Amino acid sequence: MLLDTPTCDFGWKAPDFTLQDIDGNRFSMREQLGDKGLLIAFICNHCPYVQRIAERLAQDTDLLMAEGINVLAVMSNDYQSVPADSPEKMKVFAKKYGFNFPYLVDEEQLVGQAYGAICTPDFFGLNCHGELQYRGRLDDAGMGQHSGRVAELINAMRMIAETGVGPKEQHPSMGCSIKWRDTM
Repeated sequence: MLLDTPTCDFGWKAPDFTLQDIDGNRFSMREQLGDKGLLIAFICNHCPYVQRIAERLAQDTDLLMAEGINVLAVMSNDYQSVPADSPEKMKVFAKKYGFNFPYLVDEEQLVGQAYGAICTPDFFGLNCHGELQYRGRLDDAGMGQHSGRVAELINAMRMIAETGVGPKEQHPSMGCSIKWRDTM
């Protein structure tokens, strides 16, 4: 099911979490929250929207990380019902697209719930105080041709790093719904 993210709730205080990446290393949101902020991307392997932007996401996050902006990706889908999103497949997906950020497994789906993640991709741009300043899309290209694109996520995260505040005009991200367990 195709969904759009809600508008940015400026100043919403992001809850801390600790998750393991695909190699078993533990990462906490608070430890990754640097003086230039943190991007948290809810993504998964099987979503055609994520697949379509994966190369651009890897390139854009490499730029952000080189500028001192930290990045975490979280996979909150129920991979028991969607085996394409299993940790083993996450490792293959991350390697295929050259992800240099930690790709974390939200097995209990608690982080996705706490953040109100809606779809994949769903981007949360936080300032150095852990306050939400961006909840928008990667760029204006979407599923189309990406030459000449406006890199909205890069621009927003740079603004947040410099001023602590995100852009007032933001366009929602669009993607597949997060696959919650039936008990949710």
